[in-house]
Amino acid sequence: MRRTVLLPLVILFLAACAEEDPTETVQVVQPTAELQDTATAPATLTVAMPDVAPDSAIVTSLPVETPTPDALPTETAVPPIAPTVESLPSPSSQAIQDPGQESSADWPMFRLDLRHTGARGEPFSGAPLLKWQVSTGGTVESSPALVGDVVYVGTFNNALLALDKQTGDELWRFPVGGLLRASPSIVDGTIFFGADDNLFYAVDAATGSEKWRFPLGGGGEQSSPAVVDGVVYFGAFDRNVYALDVATGTEIWRFSTGAGILSSPTVVDGVVFIGSNDGNIYALDAQTGSERWRFAAARGVFSSPTMVDGAVFAGSDDGNVYSLDAATGAENWRFATGGRVFSSPALAGGIVYIGSGDSFLYALDAGTGQLLWRTSLGGGILASPALAGDLIVVGSSNGRLYAVQQSDGAILWDYLVRDRTPVWTSPAVVDGVIYFGAHDGAVYALQGTP
Repeated sequence: MRRTVLLPLVILFLAACAEEDPTETVQVVQPTAELQDTATAPATLTVAMPDVAPDSAIVTSLPVETPTPDALPTETAVPPIAPTVESLPSPSSQAIQDPGQESSADWPMFRLDLRHTGARGEPFSGAPLLKWQVSTGGTVESSPALVGDVVYVGTFNNALLALDKQTGDELWRFPVGGLLRASPSIVDGTIFFGADDNLFYAVDAATGSEKWRFPLGGGGEQSSPAVVDGVVYFGAFDRNVYALDVATGTEIWRFSTGAGILSSPTVVDGVVFIGSNDGNIYALDAQTGSERWRFAAARGVFSSPTMVDGAVFAGSDDGNVYSLDAATGAENWRFATGGRVFSSPALAGGIVYIGSGDSFLYALDAGTGQLLWRTSLGGGILASPALAGDLIVVGSSNGRLYAVQQSDGAILWDYLVRDRTPVWTSPAVVDGVIYFGAHDGAVYALQGTP
């Protein structure tokens, strides 16, 4: 059964509002016999769901606003929706193969690895219990990164924090001159991150002392970096994608796009894949920065690409989830959700998991884009999901962190931070503990129960 776990400070409030809880029930709609028989289903089969566009639909105009560095998108227009699960066929034989899940004890960067799969094999067991909670003094949109016994996270209190993984005690803090929205990356004892003070930093992971800084144009930096072969790659709101030498901060190259960049780069096989608010997904040569191809969506691409087995997956503010050929940028398929897609995809077992501003978490066949199931989480989903064992862990704008079953989308439990206080960070799952931050200004560690 699904369980709701409440923070002690809000138990009395929620008891008074229990009848209004939009996430109290889960309804599972079983697929029909015709849908279950994927081997004999006609190629033109359409699943009738009145409030969701078919996966062949193209959304070119949605009532949304493009976020800026000072005002990221909000989901106040999304009404509370009771969680529902709508199940469709199992993945087809064309589904992309599992890329292999991370087995290391660390979560050193946004989305775990350079492919941005967000997938880890180790499970999270039982109901969540609060291990620790730390107030940072400012909103937390930076997703935690973990290396060794330390959690690294940024805060709107203009600082990068290093916290003890077991206790949450602050080990050190590195002050910056603006909001810190980006998620840090840690490689070989150095932390790389940017901030809204128009600087990109390299900081010693053990002491918090600065190694170097690199000046950016106006607008700050919210893209989480990727580090490969001695080079750190990231985007900035000055419209550029940068490649810097990790040891010195010296610029190797920059590539200019048509708008600011929130998307974080995926770097695989010598290619940098990144989205831009100009509506394009770019593939750039990692050594030279020269453009290999670009794909034009109808609106900005804030989602960070995931690249697996020759395909690039990303969402767009136009409401679509895209699959592109990694070599050419040709479109493999698109799937239309009912809201803008700020969330970045997680991928495992041939299935793409991604959230949308329409409140739904989607499971799509990675090979065909076919909808397998969708589950409403009662508020817009701007966070990116993490996969832990057979669970999907993701936050919602309604103030809850959810654990959803990968196989059918059933909600197993939710953890209330604070009602209608967005959880936009992407969780990190290490040694059976979930780490995440929220707009209430706190960083949380949840441990499972036997």
